[in-house]
Amino acid sequence: MNILVINSGSSSIKFQLMAMPEARLICEGLVERIGQEEAVFHVKKEDETLQEVLRVTDHRAGLKKMAEFLLDPSIGVIADTGDLAAVGHRVVHGGDRFSTTTRITGKVKEEIRAFIPLAPLHNPHNLEGIEIAEEVFPDAVQVAVFDTAFHQSMPLTARKYAIPEYLFRDYGIKVYGFHGISHKYVTERALEYLNLSHSRIISIHLGNGCSMTAVQDGKSLDHSLGFAPGNGLIMGSRSGDIDHALIFYLTEHLGYATEDIRRMLTRESGMLGLTGLSDMRDIQAKAEEGDASCRLALQMNAYRIRKYIGAYAAVLNGLDAIVFTAGIGENSALIRKLACEGMEYLGLELDPERNTAPAKGICEIQAVSSRVRILIVPTNEELEIAREVFLLLNNGNK
Repeated sequence: MNILVINSGSSSIKFQLMAMPEARLICEGLVERIGQEEAVFHVKKEDETLQEVLRVTDHRAGLKKMAEFLLDPSIGVIADTGDLAAVGHRVVHGGDRFSTTTRITGKVKEEIRAFIPLAPLHNPHNLEGIEIAEEVFPDAVQVAVFDTAFHQSMPLTARKYAIPEYLFRDYGIKVYGFHGISHKYVTERALEYLNLSHSRIISIHLGNGCSMTAVQDGKSLDHSLGFAPGNGLIMGSRSGDIDHALIFYLTEHLGYATEDIRRMLTRESGMLGLTGLSDMRDIQAKAEEGDASCRLALQMNAYRIRKYIGAYAAVLNGLDAIVFTAGIGENSALIRKLACEGMEYLGLELDPERNTAPAKGICEIQAVSSRVRILIVPTNEELEIAREVFLLLNNGNK
């Protein structure tokens, strides 16, 4: 059966059309830099690559562009909307309500909408992708795969906040964790590659959104994102960890409204707040030209990653491997270098030549003397989603 996977991120849309269960890729595409003057639409099908620079004002425009390509009579890959059995959607926040892959109904959409305040950069775009897919592919089964599901294995010692108990009991305020589809996929691939009977792995997902997970024997034990996907590492436009007293100061002394603070911390902070740029490629280019703010931002970004590596090595009581993945983790040799600097005490030593060599598939980049293996594992959230959708359709609704 043909399954279309739509992954609407905070600033991009990735999609793949796959024939399942053989996982044969029919085509894949990416709309990146959404909201900027020069967004880029990439498509690969068989041996053909198409690329177009255009203005994509928002996610709806990007999703429409994707649908137009798929159904185009000359260059598209779908002759008829009935060619699709299902559309699988990445949904960032499922709260306590969703811990497994789920068929999408009107009620499910309303519950996804209810979690928008907890994932304001993601759930609206995830929901938009669902609604457009329902319009364009009305006969396909729409399925949601939730980023929060992988972290259900986290113990209460890691999941609970030290706040009044009723907030946890009555309102479900706790650590949910995110990027679970990616962390699950790359740690499973790493475990297959390493062939370890007992494993302690730190998965480092670095994109416009960033997170780290301590994974023991394939199970999530701790995670850097929490109740909403805003804390932890420094991200493209999200601040990551801050002192919560800052929020009180902004409201009580500087006159900020709560919505202004929400916008600041989620859309105007992180690398964007530090440099005026949110795309890591642009920031690295400016740093190479000598821009001091970009150089400092890169050092701060890597410093935060190192802090979490140290914390999660303690959580795991040792470390067998760390895994770099996602757009920045897979492609930025500089960030990997900075993140591994000064970590010899933990047994992490990077090989400069292996780190900068062209990578294809899973590769090791540690030095011969390193006690911990350092892997680049390309993520494939879309394949993981397609597998989940196929299993759901063949095993009945959950």
